[in-house]
Amino acid sequence: MRLVLIGPPGAGKGTQAAILSAELGIPHLSTGELFRTHVAHHTPLGRQAKEYLDAGALVPDRITNDMVRERLAEPDAQAGFLLDGFPRNVTQADVLAELLAADGHVLDAALEFDVPDDVVVTRLLSRGRPDDAEEVIRHRQQVYRSQTAPLLTHYADLLRTIHAVGSVEEITERVLEALKVIARAPK
Repeated sequence: MRLVLIGPPGAGKGTQAAILSAELGIPHLSTGELFRTHVAHHTPLGRQAKEYLDAGALVPDRITNDMVRERLAEPDAQAGFLLDGFPRNVTQADVLAELLAADGHVLDAALEFDVPDDVVVTRLLSRGRPDDAEEVIRHRQQVYRSQTAPLLTHYADLLRTIHAVGSVEEITERVLEALKVIARAPK
C-alpha cells in the first residue's frame, strides 16, 4: 500500500505512521528523518539541506524531491510506504505521481488527520519543546493552511479523512478501518 499522510504539525501523523508501518509491514518515510539522516551522513543533499535547516527555512522542493526519489528506490519501499511530510505542496505531489508512474505504481490513498487548531496547540504545548511556543505553533498552522492544505483538494479522489482526536488506539482503529475500505475498493 502506498499512502500519504496529511495534517498539520501535532495532528499525530508520526505516531500513527509508526504504528501503521509495523501493522502493514511497510516503511514510514518521514522527510524530517530523511533530512536528519542525510545531514548526519554529510551527503551532498544533506549538506545542501543543512544550510536551509540551520537558517530555519524550508528545504527547497528540489532537494526534498531528490531525497524522496532516492528513498523510494530502496528495496524496502518497493512494496509500499507511508509518506509523512511529503508531499507538502501540490508541486511535490506532482513529482510523487511521476516517480510512482515511472515504476508503474499509483498512490493508494491520502489520509488526512483532521484535528481542530486549538487541540493541536494544546498537544504541542504539552510536549514542552523549546520551539513549541504558541506563536510559533500558530505560524506553523498558517503555513500548513497556505502550502499543504491545498493537497486535500488535489487528492480529493484518494482522500480519506480521519478524525484524529481521541486516544492513540481510537485513532489507529479509525485509520485501519479507512484502509480496509481502500483495500476493498476496485482499482
